[in-house]
Amino acid sequence: MHALNIHGVDDLRVDAKSPPCPDAADVVVKVRACGICGTDVSFVKLGGINRAQGGVTPLGHEAAGEIVAVGSDVKDAYVGQRVVLNPMNTPSFIGSGGPEGAFADQVLVRDARLYDNLLPIDDDLPYDIAALTEPLAVALHGVNRGEAAPGDKVVVFGCGPIGLGMVLWLTERGVTDIVAVDLVDERLERAQAFGATTIINASREDVVERLRVVHGTQERYGHIGTGTDVYFDAAGGPNILNNIVRNAKYRARLVISAMYNQPVEFDVRALLMTEMTITSAAGYPTEMPEVLAALPRLKDRLRSFISHRFSFGDILEGFKVAGTPQSVKVMIEFPEVEPK
Repeated sequence: MHALNIHGVDDLRVDAKSPPCPDAADVVVKVRACGICGTDVSFVKLGGINRAQGGVTPLGHEAAGEIVAVGSDVKDAYVGQRVVLNPMNTPSFIGSGGPEGAFADQVLVRDARLYDNLLPIDDDLPYDIAALTEPLAVALHGVNRGEAAPGDKVVVFGCGPIGLGMVLWLTERGVTDIVAVDLVDERLERAQAFGATTIINASREDVVERLRVVHGTQERYGHIGTGTDVYFDAAGGPNILNNIVRNAKYRARLVISAMYNQPVEFDVRALLMTEMTITSAAGYPTEMPEVLAALPRLKDRLRSFISHRFSFGDILEGFKVAGTPQSVKVMIEFPEVEPK
């Protein structure tokens, strides 16, 4: 079989390897679809994570597939069962620095537990849609942390997979005033299609001024704040946090889901005066089953969530596309052919 590994900085290779052999508590999943995550692209630029000298970092964690081998101690799982992986609940945190990655013909799931790190999927749910469960769960956790409700005025910064997923879940919650902010028109158009009521291209427009027009303003202690109730940062731009803090209204809320690789300064005096709440959202502690339950109803809408498709044989090209601003979710599919 073959698997995708990071060997060093910007050194990504498809390597031959032996098929996995499960112990009594493990299962083996034949991967059918796996999405490229923004963290995957970042890991390549970093040269991998938890990579020993001369070793590799296997990639791939947004996966759906079919069980092909079951250890003797695993309860209820069976060969031929269709499943989605919950990599956060696997001992090796599949695709994020452990010995297994799901960009492979087959992936070993250690200490396999059905309805925990393996979630069954219906026979009529396509594998590519099922593989969106993980990024959509990240987005849902962010929305949950923001406690956005109908009547709130909301802004989502960044219209990649997580921001786009946030727009989707906000509309599902009944939020009807959603501003999407990005630098790329194609992403903004997708956000609008998913329910954003206003779009702002930050490369051409003054975001604060537009928000004050769309959401109005509020004055307190001489501070003029934008009327936005909840901000979601799924972009990670260097000036976003400070601009939000300096222009927020009294007791606005901010959820940070973006990854920041460097410290960021912001105006603490402005934060003090507004009593703004800032929190973060990482992963999906409880959200995966809820997302998976919603996918049959949402599957037709979610087809446009996938901007590009590549076979496993062309995965290196897929990673090149995933690093471009125009991509949203790049999906890798596994036909019955040998990878290049």
